[in-house]
Amino acid sequence: MRFYLVFLALLAGGFCGCQKSPALSSTNSKSVDIEIMDEEVKNGEIEIISFNSFSPFYVFADKGSRKNHYIPSGFMPDGKCVSFKDTWTNDCHSGNTCLRIVYDVGCSRATQKWAGIYWLNPANNWGQRKGGFDLTGATKLTFWAKGEKGGEQIQEFTVGGISGNYPDSDTAYIGSVILSSEWRKYTIDLRGKDLSYISGGFSWTTNEEVNPESCVFFLDEIRFE
Repeated sequence: MRFYLVFLALLAGGFCGCQKSPALSSTNSKSVDIEIMDEEVKNGEIEIISFNSFSPFYVFADKGSRKNHYIPSGFMPDGKCVSFKDTWTNDCHSGNTCLRIVYDVGCSRATQKWAGIYWLNPANNWGQRKGGFDLTGATKLTFWAKGEKGGEQIQEFTVGGISGNYPDSDTAYIGSVILSSEWRKYTIDLRGKDLSYISGGFSWTTNEEVNPESCVFFLDEIRFE
């Protein structure tokens, strides 16, 4: 009964010349849905749930997928100590294929002592050409990862950060991350970031110091949300 009395009071208020909140009436505001529940009305509260209209935008979905928007072409520092396979089919998290990456620790220890890969658009673009995407509206990048043995350490997973003549508009990262031998989901928070131009969609870096023996790991379902 109390629910209906409150509802009638709100309805009556609508006929008394009350105006909508500017935040809800603005043509530039995001669409919202108002959900009124009995418990909330008893406490005098109305929950407003906003929905983000940004559709998932993939860095990598599957080998050869039209959903893929970035190319794993930025091998760092020279690619000599990293091998990469995007057609791996054994125990992937989802889809038909996932990514298997081998960081050759012995090779790296004898040379640059670190390595990584950038997913770029267009391929091999370190900020010298126009490219990238306007990802405004995304609030996070999510991906799934696991190590072959568990204990593999990635120093940094990064979004953006490309410089040059056409630099990325922002950068965000997480790290360091110690991988499990089971698939786990990871998130890079993009709230408050300027995503109007991102040519460096995703990257990882690590070094031989934190991986003294070996470092083989897997990635899958890399996407902006």
